[in-house]
Formats: sequence, C-alpha cells, structure tokens
Amino acid sequence: MKKPKILVVDDDERNLKVVSAMLAPLEYEVILARDGIEALERVEKEKPDVILLDIMMPKMDGFEVLKILKENEETKIIPVVMVTALKEVEDRAKALELGADDFLTKPVEKLELRARVKSLINVKRYYDHMRNYQKELEEEVEKRTLELKEAYKKIKRASLDTIYRLARAAEYKDEDTGDHIQRVSHFAEIVARKMGMDENFCENILYSAPMHDIGKIGIPDHILLKPGKLNPEEWEIMKKHTIIGAKILEGSDVEFIKMAEIIALTHHERWDGKGYPKDLKGEEIPLPGRITAIADVFDALCSKRPYKPAYPIDEVLKIIKEEEGKHFDPKVVSAFFSGIDEILDIKERFKNEGESLLLKIMRGEI
Repeated sequence: MKKPKILVVDDDERNLKVVSAMLAPLEYEVILARDGIEALERVEKEKPDVILLDIMMPKMDGFEVLKILKENEETKIIPVVMVTALKEVEDRAKALELGADDFLTKPVEKLELRARVKSLINVKRYYDHMRNYQKELEEEVEKRTLELKEAYKKIKRASLDTIYRLARAAEYKDEDTGDHIQRVSHFAEIVARKMGMDENFCENILYSAPMHDIGKIGIPDHILLKPGKLNPEEWEIMKKHTIIGAKILEGSDVEFIKMAEIIALTHHERWDGKGYPKDLKGEEIPLPGRITAIADVFDALCSKRPYKPAYPIDEVLKIIKEEEGKHFDPKVVSAFFSGIDEILDIKERFKNEGESLLLKIMRGEI
C-alpha cells in the first residue's frame, strides 16, 4: 500500500523538524512547506492525504491557504489540521467556518499529533473511496446510457426498415414509382424544415411520409395500374386508399406512426376544400398532410405513371405555383420554393439509384 502523505506547513524550521520527527516512525511520507504559497504548490504537485497547517505565516497566512483549499473541488476533501499557538475562540470559529477539520495547539504533543493524523488519514481514505465509487458509478451509468441509446437506435432502425419495406409493398407493382415514397419523404422533411418546424417534427415527417400511400395495397390492380383516366366509379374506389391507409395505421402509440396515420388520411385534401376524403379546407387540414400533399404532387408530376408521361421540371414548378392558395397552403408553397435547390438535389440523387437513400440514413451510412 502506498505511504500516506502528510504535508507540514510552518515558517519555523524548528517546528518542521519536530513534527517530522514525531511522524517519521509511522512510515508516513512527510512533505514540508515553509509558507502558504509553497504549501499550495506542494498540494498541487504531491496530493497529500493530510495537511498540518500553521496559521501565523508570512506572505499568506493559514486562513487564506485554508480558504483556497476548501474552495477547490480537487483539494476540498483533504483533511486540514490547524496548528497554532492562538487560543482565541474567534480564531477557531473562523477556521471552522473556512472548513478546518481539526486543531492542534503549539507546542504539539506527540501522542495527540499521531492520533489526530491517523484518524484523518482514515477519513481521507473514506473520502477517496466515496469519490472513486461515485466516479465509477457515473462512468457505469454513462456506459449503460450509451448502450441503451445504441440499442434504441438499432430498434428504431429495424422498425423503420420494416415500415419502409411494408410501405414499398403498396408501390411494388408499379416499377415507375419504386423510389416515390423515399423522394416524398425527403421532400416533406425539407419543406418542414424550411417552415421552421422543430427537429422532432422534421424527423417524424421524414419517417411518416413514406407511408402516405400505404392504403393503395387495398386497391385492385385493374384500377391502380390502369393506363388511362379512371371512370367515376373507379375514381371513388381509388380515393378510398386514404381511408384504408389510415385504418392500417390507426391505434399506435408511436409518435411517427400517429403522424403517418394523419398523412395517409389527409394528403389528398386541398387548401380550397375540394380534396378528399373529408373535404377539409385551409388549416382544417393537419400540417403534416398539407406538407406531404405538395411533396407527393411534385414527385407525381415529375414521374412517369401508367396514365401519363413525366412532365419537364419547369412545367411542374409552374403548376405548383399556380396551385398556391388552391390545392396548396401558400405558406407550404413558400417553404417548398425556398428549399427547391435541396429538393431538386434529392430528386437527382434518387434517379436510377438502386438502394434507398432513406435506408442508408437509417443505417447511419449518411
């Protein structure tokens, strides 16, 4: 076991020698300092276990040294014994207020000195044990917290991967819409961010928007893939994909699944009230639905469908602008155009891309 270190601070050389001689047989490592400034230097360098501190010293007296030691987080647990010839109650009270742990009166008596030092070494060992235990506990808590965070990320990635694949099932039969759900997801996140929505909302819409058309899984193929305009009866069936999607997603306690339910139901509502399935108007339409609506229409116009070719980007942007205040919330349109460079970049990055950008993000590769 490492020898305990005892720092003796006194401006009288004779006192230093006497105290050192008293402690020497106890196999302590005795360190000497002849004034307050030297004492602080020794404390920083040697990290003593107990300090025997004289009060009356030049340069810096014992009270000032004690105050500095007890205000420092690293040194405040070192027991300090005030060694002094002063007997006034006021001086002892001042030392106690500053944090002194014990007192010895000059001339120091050998047995008392050894007993006090031995007792305070045990106190210091207890302090060290508790500090180390607390540090180990904090490190263990931090380690466990990181492990839990990583486990949560893995669970979330697995859940999102599953959701992405299930959502893609609704688009699977149409090879021209394979990446549509991912593009809409990122377009919606960009628009939400440009509208000043918080990080939680933006992340939720990124993961909710891919499920906007999940209800199409309940639409017959002859309607879903019809290479031409739907008749009124077919159109009524197609419109039901919003209700089917909301039914599939309802009842979840998960925040982004709740948002996905809203989006599935409302992404075909229009700002002017002429949308479906509930003919909602203006701000009656939940914001996630309004945002996903513009992302969905933009990508649909830019993409080839069984019933139409892909439109040139200039024509698409013109249509979006013309529908401001009619199909789309004007604030959403403004945010869309403020993020158009990012939106067009995402559109290009998804072009002929074999693997989903969303999937790469979920895996932490981007």
